[in-house]
Amino acid sequence: MEISIKPEIITYLFGIPVTNSLILSLLTTVAVAIGGITIVSLLRSIPRKLQSIVEVVLETLLDFMEGVLGNREQAKKFFPLVASFFIFILMNNWLGVLPGTGSIGFYEMHEGEEVFVPFFRSANSDLNTTLALAFISLAAIQIYGIKKLGFLKHISKFFSFNKGPLQFFVGMLELIAEFAKILSFSFRLFGNMFAGEVLLLIIMTLVPIFAPLPFFMMEFFVGFIQALVFAMLTLIFLKIATDVPSH
Repeated sequence: MEISIKPEIITYLFGIPVTNSLILSLLTTVAVAIGGITIVSLLRSIPRKLQSIVEVVLETLLDFMEGVLGNREQAKKFFPLVASFFIFILMNNWLGVLPGTGSIGFYEMHEGEEVFVPFFRSANSDLNTTLALAFISLAAIQIYGIKKLGFLKHISKFFSFNKGPLQFFVGMLELIAEFAKILSFSFRLFGNMFAGEVLLLIIMTLVPIFAPLPFFMMEFFVGFIQALVFAMLTLIFLKIATDVPSH
């Protein structure tokens, strides 16, 4: 049984390492893109079964966002970003649980020992992926905040030079909290998905038949919850960043 906290390198492309987590992440991106294009091409004024299912799912997510924000128009504005986070993370989490992920690969010699290298690994069990998602989320929060309040007003939340030492100190705490979001977002998602991957590997090694099934179901549920948590936290922080401060 081999447990590695870092993804394994499958090959190099123009000198850039291509890891098994990156491969699964790219496959997820392609699958989501093809699915979106297919659904758009099948849109009809009288919905068919697939269109109806997609509309129900998206409408439910939009209604949920409206309930959090209390504003339908604001929910529509944030919907593309938040829904993209949710769908991408959810698909990565679920593909990482499917049979073949982590079990199909090849053997290579490493420090005189034969080591198994899987072709696919859950993208969110790679800290690089979750850090990238966290940076994108934080950047989007700042961009929406600047668009809503203006650059100077948004920055004044963190740098208050003319409001006294107490407000300056509070602003510094706010700035630190913004960067802490990167660690919170990335390590929460990475920790939960990596721990689930390790748990499944241990169970399948000890009792390979029947016993892992409940744990597979649990990981599907955990994958859904983690995708929802990441998307909803992004939504809440977007709401906070775009709120006009009262005077």
